[in-house]
Amino acid sequence: MKKALIALCALTIGSHALAAEATYVIPAPAADETVGAATSETAIFAGGCFWGVQGVFQHVKGVTSAVSGYAGGDKRSAAYEIVSSGLTNHAEAVSVTYDPHQITYGKILQIYFSVAHNPTELNRQGPDSGTQYRSAIFPANEDQAKIAQAYIDQLNKTKIYGAPIVTKIEPGHNFYPAEEHHQDFLTLNPRNPYIVYNDLPKVAALKQTFPDLYSEQPTHVLASR
Repeated sequence: MKKALIALCALTIGSHALAAEATYVIPAPAADETVGAATSETAIFAGGCFWGVQGVFQHVKGVTSAVSGYAGGDKRSAAYEIVSSGLTNHAEAVSVTYDPHQITYGKILQIYFSVAHNPTELNRQGPDSGTQYRSAIFPANEDQAKIAQAYIDQLNKTKIYGAPIVTKIEPGHNFYPAEEHHQDFLTLNPRNPYIVYNDLPKVAALKQTFPDLYSEQPTHVLASR
């Protein structure tokens, strides 16, 4: 779907792109993690094409790394061409490493549900469809799972979205980094038509909605290797 859309967008996008997905101004989680001595924690999210989700979290203060990859399936099928077939249990996902003393898991969830994707779309996100583009959270531990589920319940009660949240919590899965050419894709290809139409508006929404958490300078996966 992404390859076809790139060609289509090249013909239809003018100088001012509109966001393909809405931005939701939502309350912070009522329940959040207890911050201890640890200075590094990891959270894994799926919300459509990993280019955009990675691009959003690369611009969040307190995030030290955001890596595109796959979660939900096994190691043998963790490859882009196989995952894109929709025949694996994998979702395109992003592993977010962060300092909980600068940004908590709950605040990261708020960004995920607000600007990184639309959590009401089932097995699709914008122009991309299939279970590999599902909305899913892969918790690192029981506390993350409980906080995420409580937040989903909280947000559903607000009826802000106008539709039920379909995000699934899927514990017990490993994360497998994607191929190198998928890393830092948004920051390296800001003029790519797919990025212009679908993903740059998410970064702009992050800056507008969470100005205190926005970092103009993104973290880069490739530079750290």
